[in-house]
Amino acid sequence: MPKVSTAVKRLLLGRPFRSDTLGHTLLPKRIALPVFASDAMSSVAYAPEEIFLVLSIAGISAYAYSPWVGLAVAAVMFVVVASYRQNVHAYPSGGGDYEVATVNLGPNAGLTVGSALLVDYVLTVAVSISAAASNIGSAIPFVAEHKVLFAVAAIALLTAVNLRGIRESGTAFAIPTYAFIGGMLIMLGWGLTRTYVFGEDLRAPSSEFQLVAEDSHLYGIAFAFLIARAFSSGCAALTGVEAISNGVPAFRKPKSRNAATTLLMLGALAIVFLMGIIVLAQKIGIVYAHDPAAQLVGAPENYQQKTLITQIAETVFAGFSPGFYFIAGVTALILVLAANTAFNGFPVLGSVLAQDRYLPRQLHTRGDRLAFSNGILSLSLAAMAFVVAFGAEVTALIQLYIVGVFVSFVLSQTGMIRHWTRALGDERDPTARRRMHRSRLINATGLAMTATVLVIVLLTKFAAGAWIAIVAMVSVFVVMKLIRRHYDNVARELENQEWDGVLPSRTHSIVLVSKLHMPTLRALAYARATRPDTLEAITVNVDDADTRALVRQWEESDVRVPLKVVESPYREITRPVLDYVKRVRRNSPRDVVTVFIPEYVVGHWWEQLLHNQSALRLKSRLLFQPGVMVTSVPWQLQSSRESKPLDPRSTPGASRRGFDPSGTGRNRPDEERR
Repeated sequence: MPKVSTAVKRLLLGRPFRSDTLGHTLLPKRIALPVFASDAMSSVAYAPEEIFLVLSIAGISAYAYSPWVGLAVAAVMFVVVASYRQNVHAYPSGGGDYEVATVNLGPNAGLTVGSALLVDYVLTVAVSISAAASNIGSAIPFVAEHKVLFAVAAIALLTAVNLRGIRESGTAFAIPTYAFIGGMLIMLGWGLTRTYVFGEDLRAPSSEFQLVAEDSHLYGIAFAFLIARAFSSGCAALTGVEAISNGVPAFRKPKSRNAATTLLMLGALAIVFLMGIIVLAQKIGIVYAHDPAAQLVGAPENYQQKTLITQIAETVFAGFSPGFYFIAGVTALILVLAANTAFNGFPVLGSVLAQDRYLPRQLHTRGDRLAFSNGILSLSLAAMAFVVAFGAEVTALIQLYIVGVFVSFVLSQTGMIRHWTRALGDERDPTARRRMHRSRLINATGLAMTATVLVIVLLTKFAAGAWIAIVAMVSVFVVMKLIRRHYDNVARELENQEWDGVLPSRTHSIVLVSKLHMPTLRALAYARATRPDTLEAITVNVDDADTRALVRQWEESDVRVPLKVVESPYREITRPVLDYVKRVRRNSPRDVVTVFIPEYVVGHWWEQLLHNQSALRLKSRLLFQPGVMVTSVPWQLQSSRESKPLDPRSTPGASRRGFDPSGTGRNRPDEERR
């Protein structure tokens, strides 16, 4: 690698880690919480907003149902967290929902989960970063006007941090995450205390506005559909719960217990934040509209609607602007860091899928910093594409968001029920059987709830954009099946054929020549050293004068290898060489043809553009010819020599050869022997 690119890489990523230091990168619970739980905790920054946004269709009176919708979402979250605690104990290897579904329901079910989670992780990054842009835009108008640019830059920064390794990214994210937790607890605690304990009548600035309902005459089935739609939007708060089950290998031992404890803390904090925001927002009379300019009556001209959390902070910390800016800042930070959950879950899942030959093998290997670098880069590029395509609009992206995660929830819980049923058939210990019965009941409850939510989500969000996520999942599923078919075909082709052990009858070596210079002489010498049965040099005639000069120089030299001239009326090099090699193979099908290609080795990237293009084209075409071997013979130019030639006295084995490493002369034992 060139020095400049190496220096830049080390500056961005740091020094590489040895493979045997992987254990030192494992996470304690205090670091694992911000790494894996930030998504679920931060989703309370936009899930309550979406509930109020949907209910606003029926007018301010519909806000009275927001606490009940929130309770329903909290109940589903409680059951899902309890269900996933069973998952991490039963399958601690890191496959998560994919492993559960594959082992218990078959490869197609596992692949469905894998495709759903991969798409959901991409959308997690896109939604979280877009929500962060909205929150910062509430305090900084410039960001609100350039949300796409901010979102792309934030994803790039997050990618760079994660490429440095999981432990470093976890440490970097711990302080902002805990600042968000502390800030939310203080804001909600102080706001609820002032309203319910001290009896203060706190009113948000937006409470003075009147909301023009899009449809204030919803009754019966239509109103029930609206409540269901608000519930499905609020269920975005459940995204990220599954990331811990995929990331169990990143925890310190005991891995399963630490992961389960972190999952419990995640669920408790998310439920507290979700319900606290909804109850306090309703209590202080926040009015939140999809189209403020058209729906809010009494709002000033060019009114910029703040997010739900920043409106609560503005009301609770009225007269104390540092409190407002602190909440706006840490909320934006936690939303940016929430994407880190996906940056840890997506690469691990991609590695597992690559190990099972459903994704390219490059996704299975770790980079210099022991992170799955290729998976991180793939996630980053896909998330940027969604952000740009949807203009970093949370309301547009969230319609695509939760379909994938609930597909994985349903299949995972179904697989866990089958897992416990199979385990009960082999277990005879009464205590263990009672524990398994309890776990199966928890997973059955989780299946019932998540299946219900999935149906509601599909009914209420399909036309609004969820179909895009479904198409993406199906596309990923098909691509992974095709990748697996390719790897299976390659394996069969390489393993099932028997080699008869018959060696080639003769070897025919060809040295490609453009000029009679040092690289050519080295290639000829190396070709002779292989002792071929036939050795010849060929040159392609693309310029008569140059070719005649080369032939004359060849005849005058002491080179004893015959030189053949291959005509090229269209001044092409690759095709005449290929035709000549094919002709040699046709004349002697049992011979192996070895083509020696002299190549320059340069030290600068721009020099690479000036050399070796014809050699590269030749090699890429010759490699497809059966019975043809291609050998590159390098000639290092001066620019490629990174150091001066080694003094023979300083090379390994110098003492054994009689040199004095100090440079004072021969070793004394040699002198004494002489």
